[in-house]
Amino acid sequence: MAKMYDISLPIYKGMPVYKNKPEKQPEFQTVTNGHVTESRLSMDAHTGTHIDAPLHMINDGETFESIDLEQLIGDAKVFDLTDVETGISAQDLEKFQIEEGDFVLFKTKNTFDEAFNFEFIYLAESGARYLAEKGVRGVGIDALGVERAQEGHPTHKTLFQNNIIVIEGLNFKDVEPGTYHMVAAPLKLVGIDAAPARVLLFEK
Repeated sequence: MAKMYDISLPIYKGMPVYKNKPEKQPEFQTVTNGHVTESRLSMDAHTGTHIDAPLHMINDGETFESIDLEQLIGDAKVFDLTDVETGISAQDLEKFQIEEGDFVLFKTKNTFDEAFNFEFIYLAESGARYLAEKGVRGVGIDALGVERAQEGHPTHKTLFQNNIIVIEGLNFKDVEPGTYHMVAAPLKLVGIDAAPARVLLFEK
């Protein structure tokens, strides 16, 4: 069987959440009645590893069920961008072989952060435009956001307007650059802006 890499983040009380906002922490309520234990989970749809829907940044954007599951299964290319210090620009991406229909995954310094880093590496607007021109089907990054500190959220909007799927909160600690078979399985949520997901890579 091909070697498998689970590039999803674990979900637990006290986990890293976006900007360390306490309201974004997952909550677990566990009750034991006799020999039966049941837990209730309350969490943000953008907790840990998750997939965004266009509604997240576009007021009349499509909701989560508009994302075709078949687009989340197939080849994915992991690129090493650990040398990038701020935003991933078009210039940073030009050296890679990125083709129409690719699902691209960016391994950055973020992968090695143990806590939320307010200066996380993100995809800059020029990088998003470059990916849109190439016609990729999706992009994944090892940060809890695909962009930061860009007025008007142009990265998100450029990706969504070009039907590019966005996966945030990945971890590539054990993954080398290369092409893998990816299975990204989100919760089957309807009518909202995002869904938590389990994302697996298999060596080809």
